[in-house]
Amino acid sequence: MNSPAAAFDWNQARAFLATAETGSLSAAARQLGQTQPTLGRQIAALEDRLGVQLFDRVGRGLVLTQAGRELMVHVRTMEEAATRFSLAATGRSEEIAGEVSVTASDMMATYTLPPILAALARTAPEIRIRLIASNDLQDLTRREADIALRHVRPTQGDLTARLVAEGTARMYATPGYLDRIGRPASLADLARASFIAMGPAEDYARQLGLRGIPVAPAQITHSTDSGLAYWALVREGLGIGIMADDIAARTPGIEAILPDLAVVQVPVWLVTHRELHSSRRIRLVYDTLAAALSGR
Repeated sequence: MNSPAAAFDWNQARAFLATAETGSLSAAARQLGQTQPTLGRQIAALEDRLGVQLFDRVGRGLVLTQAGRELMVHVRTMEEAATRFSLAATGRSEEIAGEVSVTASDMMATYTLPPILAALARTAPEIRIRLIASNDLQDLTRREADIALRHVRPTQGDLTARLVAEGTARMYATPGYLDRIGRPASLADLARASFIAMGPAEDYARQLGLRGIPVAPAQITHSTDSGLAYWALVREGLGIGIMADDIAARTPGIEAILPDLAVVQVPVWLVTHRELHSSRRIRLVYDTLAAALSGR
């Protein structure tokens, strides 16, 4: 058995940490962008190096052993220190060339960001952009992304955020669908319509009710967690959906329902870590996004 202190492998520690936090090798592999067998070998090698068992298998998941729980504290401290080091080093970089990772919802990543990033590519071709299209909030404090576009203001004190846009969202459907059911002239007329939900149907109906839109769960005929799939279902004429007005305006064959009624306010927050904000490369991307999204 090797000495625990000899040739420490941070990849093994990251594999251990991700597995402990997600509860399974498959979820940890997805988080780290690795294969499940590779991750399993890294954890087995770490257990061999340390001479302890880190996980017990329970059903299809993994739970930490007592030794694993005790070591978890130290590995998380190491990760936090490594992240702070990386943030500080990147934040002091004067180089323009290099990669910047930007995360946004799948809808913003598809409809809003490409023309902005195309303009950036023409003015700063030495910058490589890694666009993370995800409806999950990436953890900027753990360097899962350099810059984030969010619809909620972040609460972590070490992040800097700027409100760059305040849009609205309305109800939309295809003209063909509205021809079939009749165009609603009042909220009461929505009772004859079908709706498409983002997320669980009952939660979606409840949220609409809180916004003054009376929709019964039985009216929701389709649901999805993907913004792109959601909008595709609306465009196929399967029912009414709610979409940001700026995206709907760029979508042919879509008609607003009760157009005077804005259902949801859609703020856009541009977020980065304070340590990264001083990096010339990241600051250039951040300022480009801010200017384009705020319409300046």
